Amino acid sequence: MFATILSLGLVLGIAGAARADGAIVQLLTVQDKARLQRFEATRTAAVSAAKSVGAPEDVAVLDKALSGKLLSVRSADLTGDWRCRTIKLGKSAGLVVYGWFRCRIVDDGAGWRLDKLTGSQRVSGRFYDDGETRMIFAGALSFGDEPRQAYGRPGARNQVALAVRPGPDRLRLEFPEPEFESAFDVMELERVPPARK
Repeated sequence: MFATILSLGLVLGIAGAARADGAIVQLLTVQDKARLQRFEATRTAAVSAAKSVGAPEDVAVLDKALSGKLLSVRSADLTGDWRCRTIKLGKSAGLVVYGWFRCRIVDDGAGWRLDKLTGSQRVSGRFYDDGETRMIFAGALSFGDEPRQAYGRPGARNQVALAVRPGPDRLRLEFPEPEFESAFDVMELERVPPARK
């Protein structure tokens, strides 16, 4: 399905996600287009490999993160504070479940923007429409207190993912072939209730 979208450039804008109108096709690097073309094969292999070597409790976390019925992203308001964690699959990582950190999604007038606020590896970037239940995330990775990087800039550690909403207060980003440590990353986000902020 993604191959068709890339080849035709039919990415439509929505309220909330950045209004792409095909712009995402021009924005993505050749490398990231190729990563997304291989998404399903990469995901299947990485999940299988991770489950074969992971500790039972980590496999249970992965299964839960990958579960859920996909809800519309077009009808949702994703802005607000979230807790987020990354699960690394494959390569030297095997299966690693990290602890929870803080993330925030804002609508800055150009669409939804995600920032990971804590932790040693911090991703930030924008969401682009890819249908009723899926978005494309294009961002960049920074380490520690480095200044935020913008996707596609020279020297940027580009990050591309498919994002879905597997529950009313959940969001999941899946990164195929990340630059470091793993073959596939899953970032799960859970909305922080107001009382816990």
